[in-house]
Amino acid sequence: MSRKAEVVRNTKETQIRIAVDLDGTGASEISTGIGFFDHMLESFARHGGIDLKVETRGDLHIDMHHTVEDTGIVLGQAIKEAIPGFKGIRRFGHAYIPMDETLSRCAIDLSNRPYLIWNVEFRTPKVGEMDTELFKEFHHAFAMNCGACVHLDLLRGANSHHIAESGFKALARALRHAVELDPKTHGHAPSTKGVL
Repeated sequence: MSRKAEVVRNTKETQIRIAVDLDGTGASEISTGIGFFDHMLESFARHGGIDLKVETRGDLHIDMHHTVEDTGIVLGQAIKEAIPGFKGIRRFGHAYIPMDETLSRCAIDLSNRPYLIWNVEFRTPKVGEMDTELFKEFHHAFAMNCGACVHLDLLRGANSHHIAESGFKALARALRHAVELDPKTHGHAPSTKGVL
């Protein structure tokens, strides 16, 4: 069973093409025009075990908001499209990711009931050139468009780079578990409703 998808989204603010292979090796080709965001998406692919290609052209002459949020939208759509009806998967996943003084926890439910609990605070307004407030925008856009309930908690941390990176890795690892094929589902959606 191929679990791949490609989604293209073009607006006046952004032009985005994202391709995913949920059964890949973590290989990535990322180009968003934002260096630190590229680094986070490369980490997401590697630790999620997802082959990921991202081509985003955004209105960076205004700011980074549209580029980051819209990339989250399309990434969520691509992952959802790669698992029609969330059939045959484990559905739930969680991960704790330490990074020096920082510890992040993520729990995810691929339930088609999108929600984001964001319990993350940054000590600085930027990491490199990227506004730290945009990390919540990315995760919210991802959750809403993937149909995922995501709880992301910063348990401790001080360095903003570490906080952002451990959060992306936690999401990736939790998602990696959630999308794993579960033979006990016999190819059905893992829900008493029969559909998700």
